[in-house]
Amino acid sequence: MARVISKGTYNSLLDSLHKLPYRNRVHTLSKLFPNLSVDALKCIVAQECQRRMKCTHGRLTTSEAVEAMYKRYVNSIAMGEEPGVLLRLSDEIGLTPALLARSIIERHYQKHDKSKPGKLLVSTLMKNTALIDDRDLAFETYLCLLEDDEYGPIAEATKQSIGYEYEIRLRMELEKCQITFLHEEHLRVKGYDKTPDIKLEIPVAVDGQVINWIESKALFGDEEVHRGYLKDQLYSYWNRFGPGLVIYWFGYIEDLEKNHQNRIILIRDALPTNMVLMEEEPKNFFTDLRSS
Repeated sequence: MARVISKGTYNSLLDSLHKLPYRNRVHTLSKLFPNLSVDALKCIVAQECQRRMKCTHGRLTTSEAVEAMYKRYVNSIAMGEEPGVLLRLSDEIGLTPALLARSIIERHYQKHDKSKPGKLLVSTLMKNTALIDDRDLAFETYLCLLEDDEYGPIAEATKQSIGYEYEIRLRMELEKCQITFLHEEHLRVKGYDKTPDIKLEIPVAVDGQVINWIESKALFGDEEVHRGYLKDQLYSYWNRFGPGLVIYWFGYIEDLEKNHQNRIILIRDALPTNMVLMEEEPKNFFTDLRSS
């Protein structure tokens, strides 16, 4: 399955994505783009959903909009509609299930002066729906959390678990290659604040480029994602430790390295198999250095 794709393919995928309803989009896209991995499609869908929610969430969750949604929900329950009321409403209005459920909970626990309940209470109820005092709302919220791959405590826990899984995978692959390194916890003990996932104790060469550190990203790297990481993380690693490598395990758009000059940060979708320890002084690498 392809994980590194052209900008044209990516734009075509987004065009198709924007025409689909919120749920079950990955299944449909996998038929339209059979050469792309399911993991890559899941990441692209999730990232695009989050961008859309940033633009529309405020408009969809005004007090008037929430009041209208709440009345529809209450009426649907009173009329004995089958479970999944909030899921169907989510599909209709374009708000993700978890965000819709959160808005309905906030309205359900609204105080007499119409002020919202505390964020801690709402977060607690979202994490444990059994604590919700209304049976129907508890079940409806539970269904929303199960169906939402982008928002809510289940989705967040899943993302954190996958991210940690790939960090461990990176460490194991480096150990298998007998490359010594310090990981994030080691660096924080040494007093570093912003730290990459891996700091190599002995630099390696990859395609003629020196690598001092590696950052693991269990997601798909598009231009917006990569620019954000360059600004918030990667350039600070380069300033402190020199050139490095970021791995987008679920793929990336070709030519992302054009976002920065001189290949100071390499991009790959897996740990390179052609790494050469600098201390070994391979002839081809150092010959190139001397002749350059």
